[in-house]
Amino acid sequence: MKPSLRPQNQCFSSGPCAKRPAWSPAVLESALVGRSHRSKSGRARIQEVIDRSRSLLGVPADYHLGVVPASDTGAMEMAMWSLLGARGVDALAWESFGQGWVTDITKQLKLPDVRVFAADYGKIPDLSQVDWTRDVVFTWNGTTSGVRVPGAGWIADEREGLAICDATSAVFAMEVPITKLDVVTYSWQKVLGGEAQHGVLILSPRAVERLEGYRPAWPLPKIFRMTKSGKFSEAIFRADTINTPSMLVVEDALDGLKWAEGLGGLPELVRRSEANLAAVAAWVERTPWVDFLAEDPATRSCTSICLKIVDPWFVALPGEEQALASKKIASLLEEEGAAYDIAPYREAPPGIRLWGGATVERSDLEALFPWLDWAYAEVKNN
Repeated sequence: MKPSLRPQNQCFSSGPCAKRPAWSPAVLESALVGRSHRSKSGRARIQEVIDRSRSLLGVPADYHLGVVPASDTGAMEMAMWSLLGARGVDALAWESFGQGWVTDITKQLKLPDVRVFAADYGKIPDLSQVDWTRDVVFTWNGTTSGVRVPGAGWIADEREGLAICDATSAVFAMEVPITKLDVVTYSWQKVLGGEAQHGVLILSPRAVERLEGYRPAWPLPKIFRMTKSGKFSEAIFRADTINTPSMLVVEDALDGLKWAEGLGGLPELVRRSEANLAAVAAWVERTPWVDFLAEDPATRSCTSICLKIVDPWFVALPGEEQALASKKIASLLEEEGAAYDIAPYREAPPGIRLWGGATVERSDLEALFPWLDWAYAEVKNN
């Protein structure tokens, strides 16, 4: 039978993600619209985002954190185009975004010494193969595969290369030890439910040393440049942004950060996300038609929770029909106002993708599960 109870918040998209509980446009009333971001007040707002982010994530005092153009993608491109090429690169990929960085490294930058360690959706490469005398580029969490690295034990403390990490669907929801990394990138639109457009770039002292001691062979666009006359442009990481940020988006980011602080900070954000994963795991355990896409439980994401359909009826379908059935489930739930945007990423295997980050209430996930069972039965039987 069709369930009667719907989630109070039907937003389960993996980006942009659900706004924080009780969010409303009223939180933007103090935004400095019409004001210059370079005014004293505008710079103060941007600096407040930097300071609160640094505090919430426990970023070391000698690391630099700044707001940069073009979301997480912009932050990663800035890092790769500015830092790579000084030594060999190990590039890891187990989903579409990681593969995108591999494409940039091999086909755009065309670096001569690159080792690629790739794995299919649901799996992760053998991390023991990584050589830390080289630069290493990887995602902490595969947003489109639901596969995350199983902790940080594989990352060498004493390394010659740089650890360059796209952590956009991991920070604020998982234990990501910043001190084990040299470059960390993310966007506000993920775990904090912020609006899109801007990214955050965190650099270690070793990354800054690379910037000042190495000049890439290729030209750098203005929005990628982090040095001037061979010296690190520290002002970029002190509210002097390269481009013009949206002060509405900045205000929204501040709201998310203040909400997170009020909850109890990073430990509570992580707890909420892991509790959401536990709720999904309990439903999967009692549901015969579905399973996690991540094959190893230690690598299951608590944010971009990707599920595959294992019912023999579904498995026997041709690939195109599997994709169509998966889309029908998502469309049916959207039509019913039970869940929005739960289809898998366009390049990922057919199935379901649920965002489980800290802005999602566990009670909403639990209200969704009967709807998932109902929608699947509807698609299968019709």
